[in-house]
Amino acid sequence: MKTLETYFYLICGAFLQGMSMSLFLFPHSIPSGGGAGLAILMNHFFHLPLGFALWLANAAFLIFALNFFGFTWTLRTLFSVAVTSTTVSTITTQIPHFHVHILFDILVGGLIFGIGVGILIRKGSSSGGMVIPALMISTSRKWSPGKVMMGINLLIFLLTSIVIDYKIVAYAIICQLISTNVIDFIYKFRFHKINFLSPSWRNR
Repeated sequence: MKTLETYFYLICGAFLQGMSMSLFLFPHSIPSGGGAGLAILMNHFFHLPLGFALWLANAAFLIFALNFFGFTWTLRTLFSVAVTSTTVSTITTQIPHFHVHILFDILVGGLIFGIGVGILIRKGSSSGGMVIPALMISTSRKWSPGKVMMGINLLIFLLTSIVIDYKIVAYAIICQLISTNVIDFIYKFRFHKINFLSPSWRNR
């Protein structure tokens, strides 16, 4: 039952991540992270579908993850990446993007993305891409995973801005400030389970 619960949360987190990318961020070519930035660049240069490009961007990092985090973590990450890529492919081809305002899309996209990635990290997985080296560094150095990921992704954002549009850096930084703070909040948040059968609860 615990395994089923874990994979249920992985599906939810990966779906939220994919939805934020395809509905709110990718229509403006805004990378949600380093892996997504690489996917956008591959889509720009080689015209690869975004879902497939996202999968390719994660492949190399998963090899390092296997050696550093072990089989179970890597398997969960593979599953999460597959769900995210499928979500992106499905939404970008089947659901039209109803543009409201780019700042609104960044705000909502960054919030949903942060919730999704935060759930994945809490459940012993990741969203793939640059989250993997960020978790390696944060684990060894005891640093905040969100802040490490922010630093790594800035390099990818700069490259994306040079190739596509300089404004992307500003938009991507805003998105990262939102998402990484949400990730850190969910990662550090302590859930208190309520035991309804305990004497103290029955006496309330």
